[in-house]
Amino acid sequence: MEAQVTEGRPRGREATRERILQAARTLFGEYGYEQVTVRMIAAAAEANIALVGRYFGSKAGLFGAVLEGEPTISWLLGGDREGLPRRLAEYAAERMQHPPDSPILRALERSARDPEIADVARERLITAVLQPLEARLGGSPGALARARMATAVVLGIGAMRRRLGPETPTAADVDRLTAVFEACLAE
Repeated sequence: MEAQVTEGRPRGREATRERILQAARTLFGEYGYEQVTVRMIAAAAEANIALVGRYFGSKAGLFGAVLEGEPTISWLLGGDREGLPRRLAEYAAERMQHPPDSPILRALERSARDPEIADVARERLITAVLQPLEARLGGSPGALARARMATAVVLGIGAMRRRLGPETPTAADVDRLTAVFEACLAE
């Protein structure tokens, strides 16, 4: 079924679903999860509020759908296995100074402990970070534990930046982080 265009706005199920997703992405990115209501999202999408529930189940379900469109660490996992600790160290060093580029990932970083989205945040961490890193480690015994350790380092750096403010990493910091990631990932 073709989407109809009325008053300059695409219509139809998929078009409406996409408008809701785009409105949610914009609002969550600007205001964070807690400050955004389903009513705000529906109004911004020019959609009936009931459609949010029909298409996404809940505000948390909608946030999860928005997260699915966000970047993952897969770009870090490419390249040679030996260079992985250094790539992770450079990424972690960047996180010392700057939050994630994505406003949605920044909202997730701020809101991950919110009880409404704790399960969504946990699932995103597992599917977008832990499982790809475990797979990159070859699925060998202990790969998940090593992936968890490396992830804990990155998350800890984000927590420090949020609590103490940004810090400009030095080359020595990247070298130290490389050694930490080598230890985390070693079999």
